[in-house]
Amino acid sequence: MAVKLKPLADQVIVITGASSGIGLATARKAAKAGAAVVLVSRNADALRAICDDINAEGGRAHAVVADVGSPDDMEKVSRAAIARFERIDTWVNDAGVGLYGELSRTPAEDHEQLFRTNYFGVVNGSLEAIKHFRARGGSGALINVGAANSDVATPLLGAYSASKHAVKGFTEALRVELLREKAPVSVTLVKPSSVSTPFADHARNLMEKAASVPPPRYSPDVVADAILHAATHPVRDLAVGAGGRPIVIGSAAAPHLTDRVLAKVIPPLSRRRGQPLASDSLYEPGVDGMTESESLKGRRFSLYTEAQKHPGVTVGLGALAVIGIAALLGRDQIARGARPALARAARPILVKAAMRRPVSTAKLVAKHPRQAARLASALR
Repeated sequence: MAVKLKPLADQVIVITGASSGIGLATARKAAKAGAAVVLVSRNADALRAICDDINAEGGRAHAVVADVGSPDDMEKVSRAAIARFERIDTWVNDAGVGLYGELSRTPAEDHEQLFRTNYFGVVNGSLEAIKHFRARGGSGALINVGAANSDVATPLLGAYSASKHAVKGFTEALRVELLREKAPVSVTLVKPSSVSTPFADHARNLMEKAASVPPPRYSPDVVADAILHAATHPVRDLAVGAGGRPIVIGSAAAPHLTDRVLAKVIPPLSRRRGQPLASDSLYEPGVDGMTESESLKGRRFSLYTEAQKHPGVTVGLGALAVIGIAALLGRDQIARGARPALARAARPILVKAAMRRPVSTAKLVAKHPRQAARLASALR
């Protein structure tokens, strides 16, 4: 069954972890776009203040104090959303906690508590959302926030990386099950690279120095935009920011070398001057209400992420660029040594263009027949 997602202005969106960071940025952007938002967090005071601000600006926001680690609390969130706005169109599982330290020094109870929030919070929220979507019978979007750590583990964030790997596995298995039963539900895994949220400030820190996140860092607004794109466009996954992609690619191509690089490079980048903060949000809510850390600033745009949102346009532009090169040089002027390189660059672009936008590609070739002929000849 086809998934038909509504425009944001017509949606009711549940967002967990909405009192700070990515969740808060997503809530504000969604409300500004006209969506009704149900904000979930353990922090009652922060939620109340955030909802008051959104409602004062003409938005529609409702707060539910809940712990994502509790299935009963997630059922309470669903009931509250339906009582207030009559339905749920999109459910965003964003709540998460961090823990910095070597795995051998991580207490078992801390490891378990992190999984209770990061993994079982996603499980509980996802199953509650699916239950609602099935009962209602219409299309819905489930968006789980993983991380670049869903694909590659990093030192000093071992427990966190393990939880995000688990989130990825659960999300992909759930997607396949829903496809098998032909349920009209879009299931998306969003995988941010380093983000300039208060994550490092809120994380439990077992190191001797203050925690940080490795550069390059991206603004939580960039992640929020990706989440809201997934709320209106069925997409399998979205990697936010190109910062983590070289590590993912390197791990697949040269795993042993990448392991050595990570072991040497990541620990120094995960620390900064200063003493660890005395408080954290592992067991109790911390100081919330901010989307971005006071000590970190992130990039406001990611070309890599935008390319994933609009693959047809990106591939079309790439194909046009290759055709332009062929037109500029001409077959006779393309050096023999350059032809193989041009061929290698052009073939995947044109294949992707043909697969994703066959009509657009045909129009492109029809519009530039001479250039296309030259390119085809050069690629033989």
